[in-house]
Amino acid sequence: MLHTETKSPPSFTEIAAAIREKMAEKPAQVFVPGKTKIPLQVPSFGPDEVIEALDSMMTGWVTMGKKVKTFEEAWAKYIGVKHAIMTNSGSSANLLLLSAYRFQPDHEIITPALTWATTVFPIAQVGALPVLVDVGRDSYNIDPTAIERAITSRTRAIFLVHLLGNPCEMDAIVDIAQRRGLVLLEDACEAHGAEYKGQKVGSFGGAATFSFFFSHHISTIEGGMVVTDNDVIANRVRAQRAFGWIRDIPTKDIVARRSPTIDPRFLFDLPGFNFRPTEMQGAFGIHQVPKLEGFIAQRRESHAYWNKELSCYSKHLEIPWEKPRTRHVSFAYPIQVKQGAPFTKQALQDYLESKGVETRPIEAGNMAVQPAMRHIKHRVEDIPNAEHIDRNAFFIGNHQAIGQQEREAVVSYVHDFMKERGL
Repeated sequence: MLHTETKSPPSFTEIAAAIREKMAEKPAQVFVPGKTKIPLQVPSFGPDEVIEALDSMMTGWVTMGKKVKTFEEAWAKYIGVKHAIMTNSGSSANLLLLSAYRFQPDHEIITPALTWATTVFPIAQVGALPVLVDVGRDSYNIDPTAIERAITSRTRAIFLVHLLGNPCEMDAIVDIAQRRGLVLLEDACEAHGAEYKGQKVGSFGGAATFSFFFSHHISTIEGGMVVTDNDVIANRVRAQRAFGWIRDIPTKDIVARRSPTIDPRFLFDLPGFNFRPTEMQGAFGIHQVPKLEGFIAQRRESHAYWNKELSCYSKHLEIPWEKPRTRHVSFAYPIQVKQGAPFTKQALQDYLESKGVETRPIEAGNMAVQPAMRHIKHRVEDIPNAEHIDRNAFFIGNHQAIGQQEREAVVSYVHDFMKERGL
């Protein structure tokens, strides 16, 4: 009788080694100016993240568990806050955060007109009124004087955005919030590691949010985080993240005693959502955090290089300088054409695209003109800067894969564009 020899299945160590070998196989790309694409983003993860996620799938524990908790603890330590609660996305984090504060239908929340859609939409989704105010033309961030002008007797909160990784003017905004008795909330989704006077953004207000979407400084592919020092808000966010379930809050035994006839394992104390992250997202996160400072250094180097080389066109371009005593982490590099320039934003944008440089608008642009706003009750203040930026600015990618060749290529393309116009 013939015996067929069968191979035993590979061990996890062998699988991990194969993954490392496969991901290292990518050939070095020869950069060809004018032909090689400069994308908005490339993956920031490597074999460590993939292997960690695979480990979760092979063990069978794939929903929120120990790896998510490890990532939360690492992020809280990095930002310098007491609590970090992971969610399935940064957008969900915004909705959870606003839900936890229990705003009422007559409450107004001031937020910048120049932002991403899911900064504004959750304000309306919790029943409050978004009040869109202007931004600084050079900073892209909410203007403190515009905040002050927009405050009414119904104003309850400021929901600022550290746009493109640039810290807002926190001294002025914190002062306004304290003087006027307003809740200060931070959308720091694009500002991983940004600092204002040595303090990490996300640690100034009552609570803040971060996003770990594919295009951000570090990524869990999809994912977000709510951070806060407030125990009550943290407990509400943890409960509402998973249906309003009490099982993830430290006071669950106290809450359970109020409802002795209900099985405490399935006790829902608040109306909630299903915004839980997966364990694979947590697996990515725990390997991404140690890489963040290196990624930031690369982005800052590219940002500074482009500022220096393009400053000769400051008559026509708004150079995004870093403000004193801040750390700009450059989520992307904005290019804004000044009023009166002898060329349009679209002409420069189209030229860069023709050379392989991917571009996109500044976030959602001026949210006040988005069609979705027809379905949302809101108020718009005077916003000339947001309107100007919407019409005259775009950004290019700035990420960990941008090297000297890409930096120099972008500059050469802008130089060529200007030379063609005699500038």
